[in-house]
Formats: sequence, structure tokens, C-alpha cells
Amino acid sequence: QVQLVESGGGSVQAGGSLRLSCVASGYSFSSNCMGWFRQAPGKEREGVASIYTSIYTSRGRTRYADSVKGRFTISRDNTKNTVSLQMNSLKPEDTAMYYCAADPWIPWPPAAFRYRGQGTQVTVSS
Repeated sequence: QVQLVESGGGSVQAGGSLRLSCVASGYSFSSNCMGWFRQAPGKEREGVASIYTSIYTSRGRTRYADSVKGRFTISRDNTKNTVSLQMNSLKPEDTAMYYCAADPWIPWPPAAFRYRGQGTQVTVSS
């Protein structure tokens, strides 16, 4: 059974930083696409970032939503089955529930990935 468990959410003032982590279990982590998406109250799910291995070049790739480019960084540690999201220069509009997600094949959008965690809340105050 695939399990994704997030941690690292919390409250921070605008301009601050948070680091989210997700530990995965139950499947072959290193060969999968991993990502984060978020959902704020009353809004649609928004893909934030993903990290995957290109099936054409076998090279690692990352992809980000325009709204977070230059501020967020996604990374993974295959030895620890962990994917992380470093969030810098946070803005009030980044406030949302953040979900870790995984999929065997598709690199984007993370909200459509097959597996997802329970989420961790991020609140940014102005």
C-alpha cells in the first residue's frame, strides 16, 4: 500500500521560509514522478512543483508553477524515499493546504497524480 506522509507546514510571516518534506513508502520511489500541489479554501487545486526522470534522456527534471518559480525548490533523496519543497520569500497568497503526490508515469500536473498524502497546512500572514 502506497503511503505519503507530509510534514513541515506551519505559520510564517510574509517573506519567510518553510521546508516541507514527504516520506513515501510502499512502491519503487526512485522511478516515480513526485510532486506537490496545493489547495486554498474556495479555490481549485494548483500544481506547485514536480520532480521526475525523463523517460527519453534518463535525466532528472523539475517543473514549477509560474507563481512559485524562483521562490520554491523541489528536491528528492532516493536513499531516504523523501521529497522536499523549500519555500522562500513566502507570500500571503501561498497560504493553502499542501499535498505531496506521486505517480508512476505522468510528470504533471501533480493534482492528477495517482497517490497523494493527507496534506500539511501552510499559512502566510502579511
